[in-house]
Amino acid sequence: MSANKELNKASKGGKSSWRRDFKMNWRIYLLASPIVIYFIIFNYLPMGGLIMAFQKFSPVKGFFGSEWVGMDNFIQFFTAPDFLYVLRNTFVISLLGLLIGFPMSIVFALLLNEIQRTFFKKSVQFLSYMPYFVSTVVICGLVIDFVASNGIITNLLVKLGMERQNLLMNPNYFWGLNLLSDLWQGLGYGSIMFIAAISSVSQEQYEAAAIDGAGRMKRAWYVTIPGIMPVIITMLILRCGLIMTVGFDKILLLYNPSIYETADVIATNVQRMGLVKAQYGYSAAVGMFNSIVGTILLLVSNGISRKYADHSVL
Repeated sequence: MSANKELNKASKGGKSSWRRDFKMNWRIYLLASPIVIYFIIFNYLPMGGLIMAFQKFSPVKGFFGSEWVGMDNFIQFFTAPDFLYVLRNTFVISLLGLLIGFPMSIVFALLLNEIQRTFFKKSVQFLSYMPYFVSTVVICGLVIDFVASNGIITNLLVKLGMERQNLLMNPNYFWGLNLLSDLWQGLGYGSIMFIAAISSVSQEQYEAAAIDGAGRMKRAWYVTIPGIMPVIITMLILRCGLIMTVGFDKILLLYNPSIYETADVIATNVQRMGLVKAQYGYSAAVGMFNSIVGTILLLVSNGISRKYADHSVL
């Protein structure tokens, strides 16, 4: 009975309890306020701009003066000649990163865990993290130089029998080049979460497995991977929700009209149509479609994980 009374008091005095909590933890609220303000300004307030997706938006006329066109912008996108290959490129580039880049981050973390010499291990970690903190503009500049007609990579491939050419002018090579540059830049950084998870695995399990005669491979397979599986599933769910969100800045810096067939993705299509051609309503409709599909993929992957792996984010 006393517990029920306390609950009733807490429910009735919700406002006062919130004030009491704020007074006790105002420093934590103060620390969190910049993040909350950031998300409000850059994530929630811009949602009001979604109305442009249903308008022939004009900056001069504004939201309330622009012509209402309903679903015309969506129909224009779905019936555009480049719709299929833009959608294909977005999925293929994202899936390559998910099916190859994501597992390689896990493998890299497992390999680092097996290194016994601390100095060598720290050195490898440092060298693998460095490219992530280099500007994307610099990374793309290096890629462009390396695969130019007289670039280092091109010269090496010519010696192996390939015809001399600028690899970034050939649409057949873009997916591979983009994947390799992503691995070079993000492999080490992408393994940080898995390295942290591995460090929390109980050492007693490793010792018990070693006593039972398990070698390094079996300890990694039967101890390490099950121990970090919740982290793997969580990161996988989040990655699935970002399938429609490809590295826009890198593709924008690398691609050119001759390789739009395999390089143009939804994000670059939005940039070109919205900022270059000033079709704001059309670009808003494409961005809205992108967000809806990404949300659906996130919910589906989370539901599958909850049902079959007994673990979920939401």
